[in-house]
Amino acid sequence: MRLSAHLRRALATHASSPATSPTRHSWTKQEIQKIYDSPLLDLVFRAASVHRQHHDPSKIQLCTLMNIKTGGCSEDCSYCSQSSRYSTPTKASRLVDIEPVLEAARKAKENGSTRFCMGAAWRDLSGRKRGFERILTMVREIRGMGMEVCTTLGMLTPEQARQLKEAGLTAYNHNLDTSREYYPEVITSRSYDDRLDTISAVRDAGISVCSGGILGLGESDKDRVGLIWEVANMPEHPESFPVNALVPIEGTPLENNEPVPYQTILRTISTARIVLPGTIIRLAAGRQTLDETQQAMCFMAGANAVFTGEQMLTTPCSPWDEDKSMMGRWGLVGMGSFEQPNVARKEGAKLEERSAAQQAARVEASGEVQASV
Repeated sequence: MRLSAHLRRALATHASSPATSPTRHSWTKQEIQKIYDSPLLDLVFRAASVHRQHHDPSKIQLCTLMNIKTGGCSEDCSYCSQSSRYSTPTKASRLVDIEPVLEAARKAKENGSTRFCMGAAWRDLSGRKRGFERILTMVREIRGMGMEVCTTLGMLTPEQARQLKEAGLTAYNHNLDTSREYYPEVITSRSYDDRLDTISAVRDAGISVCSGGILGLGESDKDRVGLIWEVANMPEHPESFPVNALVPIEGTPLENNEPVPYQTILRTISTARIVLPGTIIRLAAGRQTLDETQQAMCFMAGANAVFTGEQMLTTPCSPWDEDKSMMGRWGLVGMGSFEQPNVARKEGAKLEERSAAQQAARVEASGEVQASV
């Protein structure tokens, strides 16, 4: 039976169910640029199709970020209010004590967040032995709550990454920010290879990698493609790829930058979803500038994690109640802890050990009850 032209066109507008697209590590910049430059609605449609092959499109991971050490950083990142080189409204403070952090994590969990992230404004951990020990305690305690735990503490050595893994760290955030070519226009105090070395140390320790970029730094489309290309050709794709839109802050060199156009955010998310099919695409800083329908389009295109709560590190954040109401209107639900397959794989041994210990405890308790009877 031959289909009419009208019916063929109608069927062509519906997503088919092809075999799961393969995960590649050999993308060329030209291939990624071609995807990025494709007609926007076609690009979103393709990204949505890939997203549904690899993820449950109804699931969004809710993450909460806490600044545990503010300001005074020696780096010269030109977008950051926490650099000691700029005069900004952000004032330096000491590392927060353990209990306030644990209380913030409990509150985040009660509100539906399943990943708790902690950021400290440091170049690295050199000379911070006592502070690092305090952070390791925070990691252990929050992991004990059944939450995923992420930190961003600057550059790491392989030994520091190993200690974080042993404490129970799920993920480490270390953004590349932009392409290798444009990077020196944004930061001069730390090289691109320094960042890649930390990511390698994190990956080698068995910790999930969270690494993405910032849009609106003055970069070109070519640089956005270059960023995606860089992470796409890593030995393992990052388990999380944050997409940040610059929030210009008074006193930083980029305080007068124009807001990044929405279509640029959408193109970046869509392209990243196609090239990084198994990765969590994290809609991060700047999300509060998007209205609800714009956010919904990002979710359709493959974004499946947001930061929610009281604030980001130094910029605004959408509160839990607003986010849960929005998700309810769009038929979205929160993702559970360790639900992403790639994260679960890296956590597998620890989770199996914990499950065995819990089972042994139940058996022991059951034996004690029987003995008492």
